[in-house]
Amino acid sequence: MKKSFKTVHKHSEIEIIEKKSRFIANVLPVCNEQEALDFISNIKKLYYNARHNCFAYVIGGDIPIIRFSDDGEPSKTAGKPILDVLLGEKIENTVIVVTRYFGGTLLGTGGLVRAYGKAAKEGILAAKIVEMDSYNKIFISVDYSFIGKIQYEISNNGHILIDTEYLELVKFTVYVKSDLADDFIKNIINLTNNVANVLKGEEHFLKIIDGQVALD
Repeated sequence: MKKSFKTVHKHSEIEIIEKKSRFIANVLPVCNEQEALDFISNIKKLYYNARHNCFAYVIGGDIPIIRFSDDGEPSKTAGKPILDVLLGEKIENTVIVVTRYFGGTLLGTGGLVRAYGKAAKEGILAAKIVEMDSYNKIFISVDYSFIGKIQYEISNNGHILIDTEYLELVKFTVYVKSDLADDFIKNIINLTNNVANVLKGEEHFLKIIDGQVALD
């Protein structure tokens, strides 16, 4: 399983004008190809009267899914430059649709490539590139006498404390980067003289924004 990848934070919509032609870029983070196709379909319905709704998307995985369409524009002048923005930024699980309303002036193949690429790039910047890292949720139950050691191990090594319950035992719920999870568990067991009950949950991808984990 891939431990990290880049995607975008949110949906964005931007517009640029090139020689009176309007280029409207819509960008969306998606989890799978069907979500990308649904988004493309919705944009085409929204801008049903546009001459072109060109798109590209990349869905990550063991075998990445990469698709693009010029939607009637000259070959490789629209979908390909949109895709090149995604590939150039190494962004996955993202779809971009650039809608064009013709302004009456021909742009030529070079002009189209630049316009579609520029719209896609600005759409990506507006959507904000984020890192997705793989974390395991770790559950710890331990005697109160070990609270200080557990708290220090969590905070000193940059792990994310989600919750602490003070019951008969103290219960910590922590997010730990997946590639550090096994070592973290060993450290907890050693720190508590093998009396802590530690359970490793499934892997989850968490969004990293400006170096901070977003738990929403």
